[in-house]
Amino acid sequence: MDFAFTEDQLAIRKAILDLCSQFSEDYWLQKDRDASFPDEFYRTLADAGWLGIATPEEFGGSGLGITEAAIMMQAIAESGAGMTGASSVHMQVFSLQPVNLFGTQEQKQAILPPVAEGKDRVCFAVTEPNTGLNTTELKTRAEKREGGYLVNGEKLWISTAQVANKMLLLARTTPLADVKRKTDGLSLFYTDLDREKIEVRLIHKMGRHAVDSNMLFIEDLWIPDEHRIGEEGNGFKQILHGLNPERVLIAAEAIGIGRAALDRAAKYARERIVFNRPIGQNQGIQHPLAKC
Repeated sequence: MDFAFTEDQLAIRKAILDLCSQFSEDYWLQKDRDASFPDEFYRTLADAGWLGIATPEEFGGSGLGITEAAIMMQAIAESGAGMTGASSVHMQVFSLQPVNLFGTQEQKQAILPPVAEGKDRVCFAVTEPNTGLNTTELKTRAEKREGGYLVNGEKLWISTAQVANKMLLLARTTPLADVKRKTDGLSLFYTDLDREKIEVRLIHKMGRHAVDSNMLFIEDLWIPDEHRIGEEGNGFKQILHGLNPERVLIAAEAIGIGRAALDRAAKYARERIVFNRPIGQNQGIQHPLAKC
């Protein structure tokens, strides 16, 4: 099997690296110091059409796959933007795959083009306090009412909620005690991030300050029926179509960060002079760099 990239895939990598070269180390450092979202970077990617790399062509995207998306995200991280640059656009790139696969034609037409164009910013509201990645134990409830659902609960570590106007929300529509399998009874919604009903509280972190992390406190949020994605109770299966490719993207981003670190380490080893010679001439420096 040939694992080499095609000419088109290599062209994607070069185009992204060229675009990212507009944003210097000082840009990313300042964004982190100011804890301000990299709007200029986000807008540049959106205007060039890259946010829609995996969005079907009929909804304003390029219709490419997970390989091309991973190449793009790796190049973003490798450029020096690191996890800050990657996570600022991560949600838009592939996490709305459940909408593409399970949404109605009307939902896809309403949701996907504004995201691909960068007009709508989306946060992924799944994880909760005391549940972590044990998604089947989610406590946020979406109780059925005539015409929609009334939602109450809390979400934790929700990225970009400070700047998002939309959210992809997973909530329990059937109590855990009433389902045959733990993965049943969870439903997926794409709806407005209504700040009158949702308190978005910033979590202070030790890094990646430019892309915010938050707690969400949801109280009596009304979600109409037409904002539910797919069948009620099948939300867990649906989000896997976003979570699984997202893990591939994160792995690609990690490799990009590793490449950037190795490049800088090798450059430093060539330039740093100790005892009248570059430290890169020492095997104690050469061997770990070669291994990497």
